[in-house]
Amino acid sequence: MSSDGSSYGDIHRYEPPRESTAAALAIVLLTVVEIIFVGLFTYGLIGGWGLSEVGNMFLGGILAVIFIDLAFILMLYRKEFLPDVMIVKKRRRKWEDLYIREDQVDGESFTEESPWEGVKRALYPYYKR
Repeated sequence: MSSDGSSYGDIHRYEPPRESTAAALAIVLLTVVEIIFVGLFTYGLIGGWGLSEVGNMFLGGILAVIFIDLAFILMLYRKEFLPDVMIVKKRRRKWEDLYIREDQVDGESFTEESPWEGVKRALYPYYKR
């Protein structure tokens, strides 16, 4: 964490999105391609293409193209139309994730007596100290 006095939750860097026209046009074209492939996939399902072996593989390929196209649309949107924000977060030590206090980091000993007394207690739970 930087020593410039940033506290937890402060916005450290904020860059507004570029909002390029080329990216918007690419998203529109990819969306049109997406609609065409979704229509083709739906027509194939209704037409029973999945009942043959080759038709089933063809429908699977169309579905793969649909998801890849959607991934490109989301990638372009994220890169070009969402702001780049970096928020300062407090780095916690591992024992803090367990919700214990600092004096409990090493834990507690299972038995405070000798190991032989621990064996006796394990074999006979009502063994008196």
